[in-house]
Amino acid sequence: MIYLLLILGAAAFVFQLLALAAALWRLRVRDPEPSYFPGVSILKPVRGLDPDFYEFIRSHAEQDYPRFEILFGVSHPDDPAIPEIERLAAEYPHIPIRLIVAPTDAANPKVGVLEELAAAAAYPILVVNDSDIRVPEDYLRRVVSRLEDPCCGVVTCLYRACASGLPGRLEAIGIATDFAPGVLVAPLAGISEFALGSTMAFRAADLKAIGGYGALSDYIADDYQLGRRISELGKRVMLSRCVVETSLPGRTWGDVWRHQLRWARTIRVSRGGGYAGMPLANATLWAVLLAAAGAWWAALPLLAVRMAAGIAVGTLVLEDRRVIPDFYLMPVRDLAGVAVWAAGLFGSTVVWRGDRLKLDREGRIRRAPARAAVHAT
Repeated sequence: MIYLLLILGAAAFVFQLLALAAALWRLRVRDPEPSYFPGVSILKPVRGLDPDFYEFIRSHAEQDYPRFEILFGVSHPDDPAIPEIERLAAEYPHIPIRLIVAPTDAANPKVGVLEELAAAAAYPILVVNDSDIRVPEDYLRRVVSRLEDPCCGVVTCLYRACASGLPGRLEAIGIATDFAPGVLVAPLAGISEFALGSTMAFRAADLKAIGGYGALSDYIADDYQLGRRISELGKRVMLSRCVVETSLPGRTWGDVWRHQLRWARTIRVSRGGGYAGMPLANATLWAVLLAAAGAWWAALPLLAVRMAAGIAVGTLVLEDRRVIPDFYLMPVRDLAGVAVWAAGLFGSTVVWRGDRLKLDREGRIRRAPARAAVHAT
C-alpha cells in the first residue's frame, strides 16, 4: 500500500511542479499590441441581480476601445436587473447599450437569450462573459488582439474571486490555487479546447460555422461546448494574460456545496475521463495519506510544493491579494474538494439560478427546468 501511495504522491508532485513552472512561464506572456480594432459586440445574458451588479456592468462601459456595443438580454420583462441596465444606458449615452427581452423555451435559458443577442449583434467580433464579471479598462484591447491571429478561434480568461465570510473565502481560495493551476497545466496534457464563462471572445463567422447558439441550447456547459466546437474547425482556444474578477454569492456552507456540486457534475458529464483523474492532482490528499502511513519524509515535500504552486498562481498570475492571508485554507479546501468530487460521481441533477436541471451523460439538459426551493448561482 505504501508503494501505491508513493506512486500517487509522485504523480501529484509532478503536477504541482508543472503548475509552478506554468505560473512562472505565464509571467513572461504578454497579450500582443493590437494593430486593428474591429467593432465588438459584448453580449451579456442576465438573470436576477448579482452582488455588485452595477459596478460589474459599469466596468464594461469604461472600456478603452474605439467601437463597441453592449447588448444585455433577459428572458423575463420583470427581471430585477432591468433598472440597473437602464441606469447604465443613461449614464453612458454615447455607448450603444441595448436591452433585449428574449423569452425562450431553450433547455438552457441563458443560451436561448444568447442566441437572440448574437442575432442582434452589429459587429463581427463577439465577447461573451457572465453577468457577475468585472473587467479592467484595457480588457477589450487585450482579448480582441489575440484574434488577429487567424489560427485563434476563441480567447478566454482566468478569473479571481472575492468573497466575504468563511464559506465564500474557502471557495475563492480554491479558484485561485486549485482551479487556476489546473487550467494552466491542462494544455500540457493536450487539453486545450475548453473556454471559460468568465470570457469568450470569438468571431461571429465562427459561431455561425458551428451552427450558432441554437446548436448549444441543450447543453449545461455551453462555454465548454463553444470552445470544443470552434476548436474542431481547426482553430485554437487561447488564454489571454488578462485576468477578470467575479464575486461569489455563497453566504452559507449549503450555498457553496450546491455551487461546487453543480461544477463537479457539469465537468463529469462534459469530460468524464478528465474528471475521473482529478484526484491524482490533489497533493494534499496524498500528503495526508502518506503521513498517516508514516512516510513523513514524502508527505512534507509534497505539501510544500502544493502550497508553493498554489501561492505562485494565486499571487503572481491572478494577482489575488487574498491568497496570502488565506493560504492556511488551501489544505482544508483540497480535502473538502475530495468530498465534492466523490459526490459529483453520482447523480445527474444540478441547481442553477433556482432551476433544477436534469442532465444526460453527454451534458445535455433533458427536462424543462422547474423552480427549485433554493437559489444558487
